Amino acid sequence: MKNFYDFRVENIKDLSSEEKNLRKKNLDLFIQKGFPNKKNEDWKFTDLNTILEKNFNNIVNKDDISEEKKLRKIYEFEHNFIFLVDGKLISNSFDYEDKDSIFLKDYNYKDKIKLERQSSLTLLNSALATGGFTLEVSKNYKFIKPLVIYNYFSKNLKESIINNKNSLILNDESDLTLINYIDDDSNENFMTNTIDNIIIKKNASLKNIFINKSRCNGYFYRFIKTVLKKGASCDNYLLSTGLKFNKLDMEIDHNEENSRSSIFSALNLLGLEHQEIKTRINHNAPSCQSYQKIKNVLSDKSKGVYQGKIFVKNIAQKTDAYQLSKALILNDESEFDAKPELEIYADDVKCSHGSTSGSIDFDSLHYLKSRGIPENEALKMLINGFLNEVLETLSDKKLKFFLIEKLESQINGN
Repeated sequence: MKNFYDFRVENIKDLSSEEKNLRKKNLDLFIQKGFPNKKNEDWKFTDLNTILEKNFNNIVNKDDISEEKKLRKIYEFEHNFIFLVDGKLISNSFDYEDKDSIFLKDYNYKDKIKLERQSSLTLLNSALATGGFTLEVSKNYKFIKPLVIYNYFSKNLKESIINNKNSLILNDESDLTLINYIDDDSNENFMTNTIDNIIIKKNASLKNIFINKSRCNGYFYRFIKTVLKKGASCDNYLLSTGLKFNKLDMEIDHNEENSRSSIFSALNLLGLEHQEIKTRINHNAPSCQSYQKIKNVLSDKSKGVYQGKIFVKNIAQKTDAYQLSKALILNDESEFDAKPELEIYADDVKCSHGSTSGSIDFDSLHYLKSRGIPENEALKMLINGFLNEVLETLSDKKLKFFLIEKLESQINGN
């Protein structure tokens, strides 16, 4: 049977013979494994190979820079920005900041990211990745305004895959709010395969937010590796509703004491949309905290998946880890799968996990209808209340209002 993809290292420009050989080895390893399916425990509920085979005739990799450069800015709040077109760094602005404290450049593919687990998609990324960026924030520098990464996808991506890497380093005592914003002009099918490597050093803080402008036909996979040093914190907000297929694969290492992380997710899935969140929180040091709250609303024939694992090393005493997923299933044909896990080797810990799914609260729906609110509007109000809870911890009022409005727009099907 003919493969439904045709990946070539030769399509990548300006590689040395050594780089070509290394990339070809990674590509050969990917070809041996193929795209993941349900035999792989990390993809227990999702057969990506079959999904792509049904929706692509022949996926190819390109190394072209699109001529389209349509930066459509967000005007609801002031911000800095990085502008990526089809995964490549095009422009940036740090007008609200001390530019001497911020270092941004194209990602250098001679700098190797060491990943403990080599999946087929990370192998494919190592073989074909181009574009992306490296961002470093100086010690003691706290961003005045949020930074928006505009991920713009052009019209010429039909049947193609974008592989890229990004690196973010926050040095001691620094602070950044980051918004990953997907803006798509393509009505065609395309795929992205991204690796983010994040290092948050002593007492530094990151808010990492994922959201998209509108619904699109893209197939997105993103592996995010975050390492936390002493006293560091990382809060993640996942609001990426409306993508045809999306998997966020997050691994957070608490490598030094008193670090803290959280993951909040609010997804509203419609049609045939398929979204998966997979997390692994590694407590490798004492006195660290992690918190996860995953919320999904599923309609039509949509599918949501949450796989979450908390790992506590034997030296990680005084760990405080919490994990909960909740799903509202609004249609008999929609599906939500959850697999929460704890793996604990320390004895002085506070860890909990749970998962619930069910239909809408009909008593609440009846109450709103009895007050003269049409059923469709009442249902949207209940969905809003269910999902908006995950944004309560955001302190930036303008940003919070923007995200709530965007979430409401997606609930309305926009």
